[in-house]
Amino acid sequence: MGATNFDSPADVERFDPRTKDVGGIPVRRTLPRRTHRTVGAWCFADHMGPMVLTGDHQFDVAPHPHIGLQTVTWLRAGEVLHRDSLGTEQPVRAGECNLMTAGWGVSHSEEQPVGERGDVHGLQLWVAQPDTTRNGEPAFEHHAALPKVELEHADATVIVGAFAGTTSPARRDTDHFGAELTVRTGRTTLPLDGSHEHALIVLEGAIALDGVPLADSQLGYVRPGRTAMTIEARDPAVVMLLGGTPFEARIEMFWNYVARTTDEIDAAIASWNADDGRFGTVASPLPRLVSPTRIGAG
Repeated sequence: MGATNFDSPADVERFDPRTKDVGGIPVRRTLPRRTHRTVGAWCFADHMGPMVLTGDHQFDVAPHPHIGLQTVTWLRAGEVLHRDSLGTEQPVRAGECNLMTAGWGVSHSEEQPVGERGDVHGLQLWVAQPDTTRNGEPAFEHHAALPKVELEHADATVIVGAFAGTTSPARRDTDHFGAELTVRTGRTTLPLDGSHEHALIVLEGAIALDGVPLADSQLGYVRPGRTAMTIEARDPAVVMLLGGTPFEARIEMFWNYVARTTDEIDAAIASWNADDGRFGTVASPLPRLVSPTRIGAG
């Protein structure tokens, strides 16, 4: 689906999601966009669920590689098991955050825990790493509890970075933030950093962002220069607010790789498919995925 741009006082751009299949689950992808490859350092956003996991309908993403990015896994419902080449085996549940830093190279899987049934609903987010860290060592961290802040008619959980005077303990390599807002009926003014660009993704319900209606995984984009935005809800809703200083460089993205050049991506593809040790090994019962190659590469 495409975008509808509004020449409104708020200057809000509204984008529809694109439907994809990831690990057997349909997702709505809101980032990247052709016109907005990044929002701050945020470069990828998949909204998965809500849906019910059963014995016949499962969620499994087999071992696969990453370079040059951080994965931020955020669930509203359900549980996903993370395994990676660092030896990590860590479930993430609703209200918790898994943050994996790829650096030069890491691999991981995301699996439905044995016996897990019921709803799953959440976001998979990627953050592009800056030049200062993107060729560094991979890392993983888990945050079982994150700080909260009360606003006018909303409560915010600060997942990464700083928002409304509250700072998350999660690692960040650039000036960016992410916060989930549980919105009550009424109007709420959100404080913004004027140097940031911002995106708001609707996870549940519907809202108006400075008068522009958003629902059903739609994304509202606000360019830098604003120090506040207003959201209004007629019924309870849940949204994800992302922001950050415009990213330092144009990135290249292909499959699970974030880089600066296609040569870097081609080298990562070759390493992963040759299993030459760059990406380590994931202790998963699932067979590792094969990386596709770029059209025209080589």
